[in-house]
Amino acid sequence: MERQWFSTCCVLLLLVLVSCNSSFAAAGAKPLYLKYKDPKQPVGARIKDLVKRMTLEEKIGQMVQIDLTVASSDVMKNYYLGSVLSGGGSVPSPKASAAAWVNTVNGLQKGALSTRLGIPMIYGIDAVHGHNNVYNATIFPHNVGLGVTRDPQLIKKIGAATAKEVRATGIPYAFAPCIAVCRDPRWGRCYESYSEDHTIVQKMTEIIPGLQGDLPANSRKGVPFVDNGGTKVAACAKHYMGDGGTTKGINENNTVISMNGLMSIHMPAYLNSISKGVATIMVSYSSWNGKKMHANRELVTGFLKDKLKFRGFVISDWQGIDRITSPPHANYSSSITAGVGAGIDMIMVAYNYTELINDMIYQVKNRIIPVSRIDDAVKRILRVKFVMGLFEKPLADLSMVNELGKQEHRDLAREAVRKSLVLLKNGKTADKPLLPLPKKAAKILVAGSHADNLGNQCGGWTITWQGQTGNDLTSGMFPVLEQFCLCFFFFFCYNFTIRI
Repeated sequence: MERQWFSTCCVLLLLVLVSCNSSFAAAGAKPLYLKYKDPKQPVGARIKDLVKRMTLEEKIGQMVQIDLTVASSDVMKNYYLGSVLSGGGSVPSPKASAAAWVNTVNGLQKGALSTRLGIPMIYGIDAVHGHNNVYNATIFPHNVGLGVTRDPQLIKKIGAATAKEVRATGIPYAFAPCIAVCRDPRWGRCYESYSEDHTIVQKMTEIIPGLQGDLPANSRKGVPFVDNGGTKVAACAKHYMGDGGTTKGINENNTVISMNGLMSIHMPAYLNSISKGVATIMVSYSSWNGKKMHANRELVTGFLKDKLKFRGFVISDWQGIDRITSPPHANYSSSITAGVGAGIDMIMVAYNYTELINDMIYQVKNRIIPVSRIDDAVKRILRVKFVMGLFEKPLADLSMVNELGKQEHRDLAREAVRKSLVLLKNGKTADKPLLPLPKKAAKILVAGSHADNLGNQCGGWTITWQGQTGNDLTSGMFPVLEQFCLCFFFFFCYNFTIRI
């Protein structure tokens, strides 16, 4: 009996010791080492380690970009989504402050970080002439005005100022620059083009190092670069390609041109952009010789990725996959096959993300879309995120909120407006030219339908996609427009022509 009691006590003691040892081990255990979370590891090794851990659902989630209006922390978590955007006019609230933007972006980011692998999302926005979606931001001239300055260094400074204002709102990704070569002034988006001359557009790609930072000397061609110091953003060269050469200038129409013409007119600025480390490239709604660019494997994969060795990610335009068919969304499953197969890595689906995700999962499981194509897309998206430092610092803070609408940036905008005014012919009176004007003019007539309408003077992509009319939102938002008013005065009152 005593022997049995002794044996029982020994067993109990052993169990206690084992339990205590386990507790001590757990308390002092090192956290599980994950190579993809180690910033000391090469980017390639981090990508490889993370991709092999991901499920199909997690991979496809990385390829999906939804609009702010349908995004939430739970949606980010439940669908493993890789990106959110603010389309034109998509804001946290009317006249939202920089701090409100930061809090909104961080709230969504926390949802992404709460997933099993904690992959950060990337938030994008159209910042095409300043941080134009955001109230109180500095508004710069559109590209048509910047192109005539013939001043690449000025454009680089504008890129740097824009990057700071975008970062001030917690956003690390700008859908800019538009490097379309507008060949027909009837095109409604000509104002988004720097010039009809591709050599000028090429020079204006200097905005990319302004947005992203200067490419290090030892960088490999085609590899994306974004300075991760916190003041730069990922850029997006768009719209690949030929969007400015459509027949009769009709938007989203067919660009009828030979391969030689396409390469000599519409491609050169993309070569410059890639050589400067542009992180992403957006595909055009338009077609080339009848083939939709969103379904053009020859140009997206064959040329851009394989020949030019572009290693960033390719993103669709807003619901661009839907528009492969006419009418849009007519055969969505087929469009997904064509778009993803062409080489589109991230899909700006905007709203119907569950339909997209479910269809992509079905197509991969049924071997319609190869897993290798999904892996290629995910690797490219992760490469940009790693390069940007999103894994190390996924959440924004309020340290840069004062960069929004900063006086230094407004002064730069005024300089840009002044340099965008181009005198082609000076009028004259009987005894002297009309310009320069006397410094003390008794009266100046400001005329024309836009003269007292600052919203119209700012044009499209200002607060909303199409811009706004009127003067009710002018407080702090349109800091440079006395220069535009002067422009309209010149145009209507004197016998000479100017171009902006």
